Amino acid sequence: MRRLILPTVLAAVLTLTGCDSTDPAPPEAGPGVDAEADLDLPADDGGTETPACPFTAAQISELVGQSMVDTGNCGFGDGAGVAVLSVTTASQAAGEMTYDYQREQAAQIYQTVTDLDAGKGYLAVKDIGAEAVLVAGAGSFTVTLSGFERLGAQPDGYEQALRRLLDALPR
Repeated sequence: MRRLILPTVLAAVLTLTGCDSTDPAPPEAGPGVDAEADLDLPADDGGTETPACPFTAAQISELVGQSMVDTGNCGFGDGAGVAVLSVTTASQAAGEMTYDYQREQAAQIYQTVTDLDAGKGYLAVKDIGAEAVLVAGAGSFTVTLSGFERLGAQPDGYEQALRRLLDALPR
């Protein structure tokens, strides 16, 4: 009997408070509903366009000082499966939403994390890899590098390579 009292009281409270709502029902999804209005997105692009891959293998090779091949999806490798560079692109709006989380994660993974002087972004470096994030009007870019023996052998090799890559990104 006691097991039935609480659910009965709860059902009565919900019935009295929630069932007679005078709020209009939300519009149902379908061909007549404007999806952009449902998401409260700005009418213009408003930073919602995802940019294409900003680099070719030749550009990457020049920027990192090592021959690289295109492995697809804006990924590049040295052809031996050791050095890897990837660029992930997203819209400016998506970059803004995920930036704080990415920055927090980088602080846990990398030895040093440095904020960019101009624009919203950071450089994160450790002995065997690096990451850079840039959120700009042209979109959001996350660049990761790992396994570059030559860069890792220099005290600031990864950071210099990231700065060159960031300078070459569209703003």
